[in-house]
Amino acid sequence: MKKLLLLVFTLSAFLACKDTSKETTETTQETVDTTQTVKTYPLSLAQWSLHKPIFAGTEDPMDFAETAKELGFDGLEYVSQLYRNENVNFPMKGEPLQTILDTLKVRSERHGMQNVLIMIDGEGDLSFNDETVTNQAVENHKKWIDAAQYLGCHSIRVNLFGEENAEDWVKNSIRSLKALCEYAAPKGVNVIVENHGGMSSDAELLVQVMEGVDMENCGTLPDFGNFCLKREGGARWGAPCIEEYDRYKGTELLMPYATGVSAKAYEFGAEGNETTIDYYKMFEIVHASDFDAFVGIEFEGPEEDPIAGIKATKELVEKAVAQSNQ
Repeated sequence: MKKLLLLVFTLSAFLACKDTSKETTETTQETVDTTQTVKTYPLSLAQWSLHKPIFAGTEDPMDFAETAKELGFDGLEYVSQLYRNENVNFPMKGEPLQTILDTLKVRSERHGMQNVLIMIDGEGDLSFNDETVTNQAVENHKKWIDAAQYLGCHSIRVNLFGEENAEDWVKNSIRSLKALCEYAAPKGVNVIVENHGGMSSDAELLVQVMEGVDMENCGTLPDFGNFCLKREGGARWGAPCIEEYDRYKGTELLMPYATGVSAKAYEFGAEGNETTIDYYKMFEIVHASDFDAFVGIEFEGPEEDPIAGIKATKELVEKAVAQSNQ
């Protein structure tokens, strides 16, 4: 009889432990399933959003920090050609570059803005076979690396225009980027490449370049909109696009190397969504990556006054980020 009671007691205890273990496992699983990493991104304003009023002379590029602050941004993404282009006119245009940088730094600090990066244009092509051409382009870019260090920017953004043969383009791009990154590394500056037309908009080729450079301060700046591979007449800009890379695939391929993200927008529908880019899909891709830095807002619509478009882009980014966290 005692043996029977002991057997019943042992069996009951075992079943009780088993049920408790199952309950604990289910509770743990429930916790895992309902816990998701919530990601937020500080927002910076890409100065190119203001290029129309700056070229028209109705916006002073020296007022960039104040304008961005008023629009609710935390960071600034400068564009070199908006200070050093023959078609731009503003009161300080004739001043030395260092004087302009001094003023930009004072004003960014006054308004509590973070200087994030400088987009470099018009300083020569980095991906041609002719090393005389690319070496000069590398030298031309160095002053902007110095400028980025002075302002406290983490990066400069460069373009990779050059040969139309993919193998040559990759080889030349690696050569020039290594030279720039070696110069920039001791200064704490990254050299990052935006998909910005031509071969650079082929994400698979740009990944080859990143792998070939293989330096910590070399990265990408995925742009939601710039995936045009070819334009009519072989034009770099302005002409209609006749061949385009898949923007979602491209962004996903570039995100592992991303130091920044450029949220490009052109126009909006009645519900506030961009008409050509699925922002909710884009931020699912961004959310799935390890990226945790500034997202730059870049509105490039047809309007002469871009302020409404900048605000609409910012609002859409905030909604898309919120949905990606659900």
